[in-house]
Amino acid sequence: MSCRIISNNLIFAFNFPELNNKSYICSKQHCMAGNSYGSIFKVTTFGESHGKSLGGIIDGCPAGIELDFEAIQYEMQRRKPGQSSIVTQRKEEDEVEFLSGIFEGKTTGTPIGFVIPNTNQKSDDYSHIENSYRPSHADYVYEKKYGIRDYRGGGRSSARETSCRVVAGAIAKQVLKDIKINAFVSSVGEIFIDKPYQELDFSLIESNAVRCPDLASAEKMETHIKEIKKQGDTVGGTITCVIQNIPIGLGEPVFDKLHAELGKAMLSINAVKGFEYGSGFCGAKMKGSEHNDLYNSDGSTKTNLSGGIQGGISNGMDIYFRVAFKPVATLLQKQEVLTNKNEIIEQQGKGRHDPCVVPRAVPIVEAMAALVLADFYLLNKIYQ
Repeated sequence: MSCRIISNNLIFAFNFPELNNKSYICSKQHCMAGNSYGSIFKVTTFGESHGKSLGGIIDGCPAGIELDFEAIQYEMQRRKPGQSSIVTQRKEEDEVEFLSGIFEGKTTGTPIGFVIPNTNQKSDDYSHIENSYRPSHADYVYEKKYGIRDYRGGGRSSARETSCRVVAGAIAKQVLKDIKINAFVSSVGEIFIDKPYQELDFSLIESNAVRCPDLASAEKMETHIKEIKKQGDTVGGTITCVIQNIPIGLGEPVFDKLHAELGKAMLSINAVKGFEYGSGFCGAKMKGSEHNDLYNSDGSTKTNLSGGIQGGISNGMDIYFRVAFKPVATLLQKQEVLTNKNEIIEQQGKGRHDPCVVPRAVPIVEAMAALVLADFYLLNKIYQ
């Protein structure tokens, strides 16, 4: 194998004697990797925000699972745009069409292929950024890495790609039928729920546009988002996820720790800036005598600062974690941008954008958690 530098891009040339020593070149400038997640229950997604459709392939789903298609579509309705006045007004029904891997309503064990048509693109809304790079977007790095970018809605970097994850996650939830996964908005800006999750009624999560189970906080959050939207600005927030009825033993103790995979999955979601589980960063302020989870005689623990995971393996207690989302980068007010001629100009965002992403990200967090758990669940079954 030889390696040389061309235009600041690494080029790897491989010579195979059995193929008459022909060189096969792979340049990082010309291919996008990392479109798949999972090892056994594995999803690969494709498509762009303003392309004809998005879609995916799910490998490793066990055969014989009777799918609830209404439940899958329900998850899509939770994520779709245009569902309330505090989210983007793009109108997409996000109806899923399954192409393979299902017969008479049951999974066959073969790859499950699906597509989600894009029906409400307004690509002209993005013509003004064809030659400029929006601050805190992927525009600049995409073009520098690949030499080309789809500027319409961010193309592949758009959060619209997460619709495919929600489909796969909805199926993963049905593989994990006894496990309960509930995510909810726990803060918007400086407005936080001031109660532990054990005191919240998860049945109230879908009762308001913010998806916050504390109704007093939900009202304040919604008012704040509307005020921010009027200013042409955006605001961030956090989502808390609680996983219950978890069996003991999910996760591997070294590189494939359960919390490490959950962190990787959450950090792969657009706009996520942080992940903490159990006591999280608060645990760094405590003494060991305060932080240790003492055992009950049945193996459960009196407290759960471990967040349901010890040594990288689930211990049967509730798993809970928090995910931080930054403010949406597209502002409907003027700000400085960089052009492809290295000029700084003033530009205002156009189009339909979320003033706060967290309400629509709730089902995405649940979906990614389900994908992680389904993978470990099936891995456990293999080695039982």
